[in-house]
Amino acid sequence: MPKTAGAARHKEKTPAEERSILKIIFASLSLQRGIFRPFLKIFKKEGTYHAKVELKQPIVEEIKASLDGAKGVVLVDHRGLTVEQDTVLRKSLREAGVTYKVYKNTLVKRAIEGTEFESLKDLLEGPSAIAISKSEATTPASIICKFAKTNDKLEVKGGVVEGAFYDAKGVEVLSTIPSREELLAKFLGSIQSPITNFARVIKQIAEKQEA
Repeated sequence: MPKTAGAARHKEKTPAEERSILKIIFASLSLQRGIFRPFLKIFKKEGTYHAKVELKQPIVEEIKASLDGAKGVVLVDHRGLTVEQDTVLRKSLREAGVTYKVYKNTLVKRAIEGTEFESLKDLLEGPSAIAISKSEATTPASIICKFAKTNDKLEVKGGVVEGAFYDAKGVEVLSTIPSREELLAKFLGSIQSPITNFARVIKQIAEKQEA
């Protein structure tokens, strides 16, 4: 019986022909992987980048919230402090209502971009800790500079107080300015002293008259 055209098309291939076809298929797949590999790398990198950004964004927002309404901010290099020294410094700042934290410089730079604290960006190199006060503008400078006098491993980098930038020397000068509470106490003391003296004199005169 003669073979039909359909039968001819379905003629079994020899092992050599099958190996040749497989080689062509594998070569094609390899070529496709080679072509798309750079794109796959790009997609992978972009996906990783966006994932990292999403993870870091809450920290950036935390820094922004801490800086919102801040009156005084001081940057320091805390490298070299022992655990005990760092604990003492943190305690002193916390008791004074000052927030003191260590963040990655890149995150702080993103948080201060476009704000009055952007002038600190050039100081964000190497180990950095940030002290933030929303009540007393000079409190961070006062506590940190006082601490640095007996702990020379703590280095003041600079700061922003009431919207103005100060370098390390400027922060040191600011640290000598009394706080509002201290000034008020001195003022009240200066007022009360004459009144107290006057009352004492009146009392002495009255006692003499009675005698």
